[in-house]
Amino acid sequence: MGRHKKGRCVKRNKQINLEEKEELVQAPHSFIFHRGLPGEHIVELTKDFRKVMEPFTASSLKARKKNTIKDFVSVASALHVSHMCIFTKTELGMYLKLCRLPRGPTLTFKVHNFSLARDVISILKKQMVYEEAFKNSPLIVLNHFSGEGMQLKLIASMFQNMFPTINLTTINLSTIRRCVCLNYNAASKTIDFRHYAIKVVPVGLSKGVKKLVQAKVPDLSRCQDISDFLTKPTMSESEAEDDEANHVKLSQKLSSRGNHANSTSAIRLSELGPRLTLQLIKVENGLLDGEILFHELVYKTEEEKLAIKKRRDEKRKLKEKRKRTQEENKKKKELQKQEHKEKSLKGIQKKKKESEILLQKIAKESAENNELEEDDDAQYYRDEVGEEPDEDLFKAKTGTKRTHKHTMRYKSKKLKFDKS
Repeated sequence: MGRHKKGRCVKRNKQINLEEKEELVQAPHSFIFHRGLPGEHIVELTKDFRKVMEPFTASSLKARKKNTIKDFVSVASALHVSHMCIFTKTELGMYLKLCRLPRGPTLTFKVHNFSLARDVISILKKQMVYEEAFKNSPLIVLNHFSGEGMQLKLIASMFQNMFPTINLTTINLSTIRRCVCLNYNAASKTIDFRHYAIKVVPVGLSKGVKKLVQAKVPDLSRCQDISDFLTKPTMSESEAEDDEANHVKLSQKLSSRGNHANSTSAIRLSELGPRLTLQLIKVENGLLDGEILFHELVYKTEEEKLAIKKRRDEKRKLKEKRKRTQEENKKKKELQKQEHKEKSLKGIQKKKKESEILLQKIAKESAENNELEEDDDAQYYRDEVGEEPDEDLFKAKTGTKRTHKHTMRYKSKKLKFDKS
């Protein structure tokens, strides 16, 4: 037989068997997929949201219709997945469910409106989309989440825990290239979700000097000398911004040109998309099935809450009872199976002994029949010949049995010999 070859999946997933770093294991990972009615926009929105959650997300997750929530929960612990984002589409609209694995809570948002990443980028004059920005997780920025209500604190905590924590003493500023901004509107009770790319531009440089610093080839066709190009009063992009709140003093050197430590630079944001307008509808205690802690549209009285809690407890007790009954039935079946196995083994041993006794009995009877046949042959010889036969004449060979047909043929030959 030939040597067994490894499949494609084993070859591609060799890194699974390697030991992962502690930072990667502790970082929050996510599953993002869609459910409900089919549609092109929900598929693209799911892919755009996966791009936001890069790199700690399953970007190539294949979610089929037959897959249930239990399937994703069962493999979540092995892949260090801590959150699950589900886009659902119904006849009433689109919803986003944020779940904390493995036991909840679950937050349900209604998506009032959204814009895909391709639509957001297409309207920008200067686009800042590059793959290096998605190799590190984004910075999360929350605004106006300090109002009244426990649901606001829960929303803030949920979104903060979906991204890795930042250590201000050891963070490398060059790795922060994206940010996710969430703004809560108290009047409409909606949340504006935005995704930006971060660009740091040095301040105090003219446009010509800035090009030279960034290693760009300048256009000197309209200049008499290089000094004319450098002394041109054209302002840079960062100086053109009137808001000085964007100016920061860098504590360390960045990988981009012109941004040195202890120098002043301006922070510019370029939107990457997608845009989402969310409204919190429901908060559940469990994983998609638990006690409702908050509901925006439905109000329950204390009596109704107690009745719902009572029904939920009865349902839980019934489920536990069924589970215990199932376990007891399973143990009974295992005992019956073991008893049946022992009984069948005893029956086989008994039949084996009976067969051995029967074989011994048959061998004994065959030996007695052989002795009787030998005595009959010797007496026949005495009657016909009138002499005693030799000792070895009618002695049967060891391990052979003379049949009745062979005996009759032997007797007929003897008769012919006597007549001659």
